[in-house]
Amino acid sequence: MSEARETPQTIQQRKGCESIAALTAYDFPMAKLLDAAGVPLVLVGDSLGMVVLGYPDTTHVTLDEMAHHTAAVARAMPSGLVVADLPYQSYETPEEAVTSAKCLVAAGAEGVKAEGGQAILPQVEAIVAAGIPFLGHLGMLPQSVVDGGGYRIKGRDDEQREALLADSQALGQAGAFGIVLELVTPTVAAEITRLVDIPTIGIGSGDDCDGQILVTTDLLGTSPDFIPRHIRPEELLRDRMVGMIRGWKNGLAKRKP
Repeated sequence: MSEARETPQTIQQRKGCESIAALTAYDFPMAKLLDAAGVPLVLVGDSLGMVVLGYPDTTHVTLDEMAHHTAAVARAMPSGLVVADLPYQSYETPEEAVTSAKCLVAAGAEGVKAEGGQAILPQVEAIVAAGIPFLGHLGMLPQSVVDGGGYRIKGRDDEQREALLADSQALGQAGAFGIVLELVTPTVAAEITRLVDIPTIGIGSGDDCDGQILVTTDLLGTSPDFIPRHIRPEELLRDRMVGMIRGWKNGLAKRKP
């Protein structure tokens, strides 16, 4: 662990100066690896539902599961800022949002993330008023994927563009220290990045955001089934891992008398 710890303020100060690298971690060893690589923002994402727990989507992840994995990441004491996702239906009201956010902070999170803009503004304001740093999430919202008809790019028409711009401004004014933009058309993502004073962190939203975030297992090519089209791993490490395991297994068989 390096001596300098990241804070929401140091993340914000990178806007326009230094690209922000953000990756997911769900356990102690991956958090240690991200720390060794100097990653400034570590997200305990509810993507752990599919990546670790085998759920079909993020809507099955519980607050207890998020707290469990957040605690594992926090034990690594990374210098990067540890932010945890508020899971599906854990922030329906401002009061519930604060209670859930405090649960994740007690587990070791240094900030929380939730999906939505003006629709959850009272919850965002309550979280910020409670002294808990908040990271926004706009565009394609995985917790709404069942109701929203799948993983679709956002911002393709004027109505969606205007809604994204209004939501991003509202989150900035409510005190969010940054906004994740997922599957937003690159031109709209660039427009939002110019519009708001806080950093934008893109995933599948083009190169003009202030930073980029990926699911680490996608980046490494260890995701077991599906890797999004916007990610091109240098190598599918899962294939090498299977080969190493198979080689070890076959070696045992050869030594058997």
